[in-house]
Amino acid sequence: MNTPPKSNWSWRLWRRGLIGLAVLATLAAILITEENWRGQHDWQAYRRAAEARGERFDLASITPPAVPDDQNFFAAPIVAEALKSEQGITRMDFHIYRGDPANFPTNGGNWEKGRLTDLKEWQSYFRAYSQTPEGQTNGFPIAAQPQTPAADILLALSGFNPALEDLRQASLRPYARMPLNYEAGFGVVGDLLPWLAHVKQSTHFLQLRILAELENNQAEPALANVKLFLRETDSIRNQPFLIAHLVRMAMEHVALQPIYEGLAQHRWNDAQLIELEQALAKEDFLADYHFMMRGERNCAIAGFETQRLTRKMKSYSGDNGGQIVTNSLRWMPSAFFYQNELAFARMYEQWVLPLVDLTNRTVSVAAQRAVEADRTERMKHYSLYKAQALMLFPAVSKSVIKFAMIQEDVDLARVACALERYRLAHGSYPETLAALAPQFIAEVPHDLINGQPLHYRRTEDASAQSPNAPSDKFVLYSVGWNETDDGGMVGPTKNGRTDSEKGDWVWKY
Repeated sequence: MNTPPKSNWSWRLWRRGLIGLAVLATLAAILITEENWRGQHDWQAYRRAAEARGERFDLASITPPAVPDDQNFFAAPIVAEALKSEQGITRMDFHIYRGDPANFPTNGGNWEKGRLTDLKEWQSYFRAYSQTPEGQTNGFPIAAQPQTPAADILLALSGFNPALEDLRQASLRPYARMPLNYEAGFGVVGDLLPWLAHVKQSTHFLQLRILAELENNQAEPALANVKLFLRETDSIRNQPFLIAHLVRMAMEHVALQPIYEGLAQHRWNDAQLIELEQALAKEDFLADYHFMMRGERNCAIAGFETQRLTRKMKSYSGDNGGQIVTNSLRWMPSAFFYQNELAFARMYEQWVLPLVDLTNRTVSVAAQRAVEADRTERMKHYSLYKAQALMLFPAVSKSVIKFAMIQEDVDLARVACALERYRLAHGSYPETLAALAPQFIAEVPHDLINGQPLHYRRTEDASAQSPNAPSDKFVLYSVGWNETDDGGMVGPTKNGRTDSEKGDWVWKY
């Protein structure tokens, strides 16, 4: 029996191995092609069905429309100048905190806790700073002898008057469209940040100025500055990015403090209260929630598409000096990108958008908790087709609480304006909120959390001279995120602030 040469046997074995590898490679290619086709098909089928329901996933749908420069807030000289400056000093730098931070006023007002601002502390701060070497060269105007706290504060802030008037003129323009390249998606956020820093800084200046004007019996200028404050806050209302709305909500919260103090101290007259309530009624954070969430969704999907086309993923690295690093996705199949786009879009449709019911104007606490539980459970079971979608989702999953709370705060302020109008007309607050509509407010807002009437009760004024004096205080509140009536008590935290997820959301004197 002849035995084949060993070299021939080795060659046949090697050839069979090569054939096997070729077959495996062909099968893998077929599977990958099939997965890529299925991923693209599933995403496109979902997208067509969603667009038939009125959804849009392109960046153009979330891009603010172009407006003429002469009608654009952001084309006004003082604003345009601030947009071009990231760190340089501009007229928009309403910087009132100077010198040693240890000397900054600490006893600020807190309307959630019913606390008024201590203007005497601000007076002392300005006068003390003017005596420092820095204050003598870069200080605030100060009278030789102390005046009233309000007068001293208004004098100290008077150096900003020209810039304030320029900003007021800019605010009269009917539109606010930032000159950003929205087709870049999330890549344009960096260009937005300098403006957010400018407007956030100006909030402290405007709040203090309005408070001093109210204390100085200048309610009409105070009202004009409240309206300017709200207009500046709304300059970022049409931005499709979460970071812009987080800043805007923080600004709105600051703007409510002088409105609160003017009400608590009965500084506003009836006509001014009407203007305040009407200005606040234009604020619709629930609708803004839907717009912004669609913006975040569309930008994320555009980001997935960019990764698919370039096979590169940019990310922030805290371990690399806080720089942006680029990771290669060269070998990632297209199905990975398509399926993550699909998963992300479905999460928004199933989880995010339904949390806010615009028809009934309610926010579902139970649904938000179910979303968090579902997301946590899914994170335990890794899926390549949902990995990126789940990684991005936590950044927006709990923001609904902030939107719900600031909208409730605005609604409480509107009702408080109506209550003050009733008090001016009748000498005391009403027994129930039902007495307010339609004379003092078109319709009393309900509690956004449960759709029920807001809680309200009159309270006795401890400073009243007579036991028979009319009630001059009240407590008005929502049950808050814990859905429990805590009797008008806020949820405290260790740092002295309020916990949005505990206690009630309160407006009280």
